[in-house]
Amino acid sequence: MKIAILGSGNGGCAVAGECAIQGHDVRIFDFEKFPINIVAIQKAGGIQCSGEVEGFGKISYAGHDIKRAVSDAELIYVVGPSYAHSAIAQAYKPEMQNGQHVIICPGTNGGALVFKKELGMEYSDTSIVVSETSTLPYACRIMSPGEVHIFHRLKKGVFFASLPASKSEESFKDFQSVYSGNQLYKNVLHTLLQNGNNVIHPAVSLLNVGRIESPEDFLFYEEGVTPAVGKLMEAVDKERMAIASAYGLDILSEPDTGYLQEYMLENNYTTGYSRAPGFKGINAQTQIDNRYFTEDVGYGLVILEDMAKVVGVETPVMTSIIKLVSVLLETDYHKNATRTLATLGLGGLTKDEIIEAVS
Repeated sequence: MKIAILGSGNGGCAVAGECAIQGHDVRIFDFEKFPINIVAIQKAGGIQCSGEVEGFGKISYAGHDIKRAVSDAELIYVVGPSYAHSAIAQAYKPEMQNGQHVIICPGTNGGALVFKKELGMEYSDTSIVVSETSTLPYACRIMSPGEVHIFHRLKKGVFFASLPASKSEESFKDFQSVYSGNQLYKNVLHTLLQNGNNVIHPAVSLLNVGRIESPEDFLFYEEGVTPAVGKLMEAVDKERMAIASAYGLDILSEPDTGYLQEYMLENNYTTGYSRAPGFKGINAQTQIDNRYFTEDVGYGLVILEDMAKVVGVETPVMTSIIKLVSVLLETDYHKNATRTLATLGLGGLTKDEIIEAVS
């Protein structure tokens, strides 16, 4: 299969490397302002993977020409944070070809909706199907340019849906050609709500903000998740699950997800994280202006709060975190919200109309 990877960070290199190792014809693109891994892959002719995925993945093209990357590609993976989705979609739009399948991996906070909206397409348009996953299938890090170490490769616990949902079952087969053993979800609202980053990162970061700003390093999960921190995570998770239920969607709690994915040995909000083999040795961020706030609050909790309003679910804990982080970062994430139902093209709709729009 001809596969294009848009994004050359940790996740992009892991996806590209494994797809190539499995024998696919892989091309990788990134913008000119991100040259480090692209140049290294060009020189080496591929990506060296170590850890739970071992081997050298030959890459047929690595560069900054998106047309060369996506031309005649059957499958396109977009691998990057929430704030990258719009820019990548805008770059892809002039080169898109009918029949292509795009997977936002991970969708994070409505990535498939953002991407298709930026393409100027109706969500129901099946000429290009845009799918998303609930999470990246890896815990991975670039060890040196063009070389990625995969600490953990998820064999289950990656949830998948397509836009429109009517194409999910067919599109899921493409995803399973590399990532078998995962689960199909009802629609892209379902995958959006299953994203656990919005539960974990803001709560742990907020209650450890003094330690983050101090000179000493600390371990984000092993030292940062205490019983009190776990209580805040649980409160956020309960609100998230209530929102999902109001939309008629069943999602796993965050500890149950981590346990299923084999990051964790216990499915609770405290020692489940602080003793988790999959989270061992991860240092906390060294400044508060970090994606754990800017993405997981500014995009994540903001869209969850907005979805909750439509179905009458109270979210006092999420709202409080948004307000506190707005103060800390001197950015009003309510006033300057960039990820809402309105920005996703779903503003002013009822619950049933929102569900119909993504079906």
